[in-house]
Amino acid sequence: MAASTQAKSGDSVAEIFESMSYGPAPESPEAAKKWLEDHSNGNLGHFINNQWMRPEGRKAYETRYPATGEVMASTVQGTQEDVDTAVAAAKTAFGSWSKLSGHVRARHLYSIARHVQKHQRLISVIEAMDNGKTIRETRDCDIPLVVRHFYHHAGWAELMDTEMQNWKPIGVVGGIVPWNFPLMLLTWKICPALAMGNTVVLKPATYTRLSALLLAEICAEAGLPPGVFNVVTGPGSFGSLLAMHPDVDKVAFTGSTQVGQLLRRATAGTGKKISLELGGKSPIVVFDSADLDSTVEGIVDAIWFNQGQVCSAGSRLLVQETVYETVISKLKERLTHFRVSDTLDKSGDMAALVDESQRKTVEQYVEEARKQGAEIFQPSAPLPTKGCYYPPTLITKVSSVSKVMDEEIFGPVLCAMPFRTAKEGLALGNNTRYGLGASVWTENLPLALEAAMTLKAGSVWINCHNQFDAAAGFGGYRESGYGRDGGKEGLFEYVQPKWHNRAYPKVDPKFDLKKFGTSVMGLPTLDNQASMVNISGMLTPAVDHTYKLYYGGKQARPDQAHSRPVVNNSGKVITHVADGNRKDVRNAVEAAFKAAPGWGKRAAFNRSQIVYYMAENLELRREEFAAKLANGTGCSLDDATREVDLSVQRLFYWGALADKYGGTVQETNLYGATLKIHEPMGVVGIACPDESPLLGFVSLFAPAVVRANCVVIVPSERFPVSALDFYQVFDTSDLPGGVVNILTGNRDHLTKYITEHQNVQAMWYFGSAEGAKFVETMSAENLKRTWVSYGETRDWSNPAQGQGEEFLYHACQVKNIWVPMGDVFAN
Repeated sequence: MAASTQAKSGDSVAEIFESMSYGPAPESPEAAKKWLEDHSNGNLGHFINNQWMRPEGRKAYETRYPATGEVMASTVQGTQEDVDTAVAAAKTAFGSWSKLSGHVRARHLYSIARHVQKHQRLISVIEAMDNGKTIRETRDCDIPLVVRHFYHHAGWAELMDTEMQNWKPIGVVGGIVPWNFPLMLLTWKICPALAMGNTVVLKPATYTRLSALLLAEICAEAGLPPGVFNVVTGPGSFGSLLAMHPDVDKVAFTGSTQVGQLLRRATAGTGKKISLELGGKSPIVVFDSADLDSTVEGIVDAIWFNQGQVCSAGSRLLVQETVYETVISKLKERLTHFRVSDTLDKSGDMAALVDESQRKTVEQYVEEARKQGAEIFQPSAPLPTKGCYYPPTLITKVSSVSKVMDEEIFGPVLCAMPFRTAKEGLALGNNTRYGLGASVWTENLPLALEAAMTLKAGSVWINCHNQFDAAAGFGGYRESGYGRDGGKEGLFEYVQPKWHNRAYPKVDPKFDLKKFGTSVMGLPTLDNQASMVNISGMLTPAVDHTYKLYYGGKQARPDQAHSRPVVNNSGKVITHVADGNRKDVRNAVEAAFKAAPGWGKRAAFNRSQIVYYMAENLELRREEFAAKLANGTGCSLDDATREVDLSVQRLFYWGALADKYGGTVQETNLYGATLKIHEPMGVVGIACPDESPLLGFVSLFAPAVVRANCVVIVPSERFPVSALDFYQVFDTSDLPGGVVNILTGNRDHLTKYITEHQNVQAMWYFGSAEGAKFVETMSAENLKRTWVSYGETRDWSNPAQGQGEEFLYHACQVKNIWVPMGDVFAN
């Protein structure tokens, strides 16, 4: 491009050093062509049970080389029958694969890593030609990361019996991956899945199928048993067939937010586990204390790596206004030396986009911004005449509400705007519905760390961007999805507690989501005889105890001014409680949302002390709570006392863990420190079960609270009194207002409005199978995380079921902060 022109054959060495011109360094495509020729001249089928399968009567899809448009291979457009065949193979293989020792599975993964290394050149060329990205990226980034994941997860397979001793595999995993990193992203799915004892059926993206099929063949060559890893190809809708197959137990998806939402709705209420790594609009936040020259190079890597076709691409550049013009000027100058070249040219900086349709989409975004008054900068050098190329683009003079600043373009387009103060810069960084990645640029380490902790994203890089490693999980917040790929945190996406088996909920086919939870109030009762007390020999009505709602640290009357009766097991009305509605939900969520920032900044030790105070104050009222439990539920006084004692013990358990689960330092390949932080979800909605009304209530709110979440909790619908009496425990335990908010009434009615609230980041529901389906379906709107019981019960008194790592998994989201070094020992 521009100053970095191609060297002329007559140029002297001195002239080349002066002009910094360069010559092409092409990689040969012959290895890829030979592999395709050896496989029916590029007529490829599915790879199932370690065998190639090309069923009769299937449509074909032509895979094209994005750099030139030429046809490389023909692949199969699969059908439901093909999905059935692959899933059946995986299900059969699961029976034996899951029973192998961790050591044997580790040997298999290690063998695959070795074989991938042996075929590294072939895979790099296939990956580059299939996707259009530069051979330099596939050779130096993608394939080494693939190898690293196999080696790393071989270690987790070896250590599973000790490091994951309370967990077991799920079953058959349906993997669905996009086209931007065809091989690397599928490896992120299959490595933890296989290490934990699952089997996999994988659907690669429509545009990029070749490297997945090649890897499947290499796995067979490495000795992986038949059926453990299967690849089926088909159109986009083919992924839904795989996800909805009844014998697929877990869906692992990477792709767009819109498709992720569709999959969340489709799998809702089925008992399938799902993880979603979705889109992003990642900020690059540059402070005036940054090293501007290295920052410009970092910006280039952040957005123009892989042609900007990266879900965590730094596509929003936010620069402190004191250095804004300088950074923009340096960036424009840098782009005049940028090289857009053929995919197989090893000296290229950027190559072709994956498909012509993608190129047109990028162009439409840029032209729309131009029409709206934005300033567009593109280097003037010509692009290759053939292929799906688009120049690196910088857009300035945009606002925070501009479409190009808000929506994921997924191409080589950077949008820039200035900010004044650090607070404003971080607020702009968080001004997005996404939360996949972010980077911070400053030489001031305290500022860098504070900014990294403030930005709401799953990965935050300091003075770098797009650093990945198998030892550190990658995944998003908010509409960037949930679940992690990599690290120990990524293993939990492919396991279930040992005591638990996958639920197969039965929901009436006539169940109407629109009618769920529409009941507003309980039936009024007028036959509740007032309690009488003897005062000086005269029977006198007792002072009535009116139970109200509890939010914002205060008791509040219900919006609809209505109460509902609480009936004991004998059918006697023992009290009335407030009947909450959607306005009460709004008020409670507002209180929780307001309290969340301050609660999140409390020291973990302080949170632990507050929970210990709760245990202390509950035990002071032990007999009172036990008597009310016995009266309400009909259990014996001994059983009620035991439940109170277990509740005290559970509070002690979570008080103990409050300051012992903050995170770790990850053992990545980065020269520096990669910090894993266990961050709160934010506002968590909880609908409690009727079983063990006090213990279930404590077992659910306590882990959420100690991990710095604020909760809106609906106690047992039948037996809510213990939870309502608990707000006096909160008030005497120094719990800040708004951290725990209690709403009583119809559980499903309240669940409906908590789940639909956009400021609720997670919903835990322990109720009916229909309610679980509703919660999972509606969670797709803002992609809140869910934890539902599918109508099944658990033994809350059993520590394996009522406390432990499962609760921590649901109460936290992992952020990895990457802090490189190099000032002293740069070399």
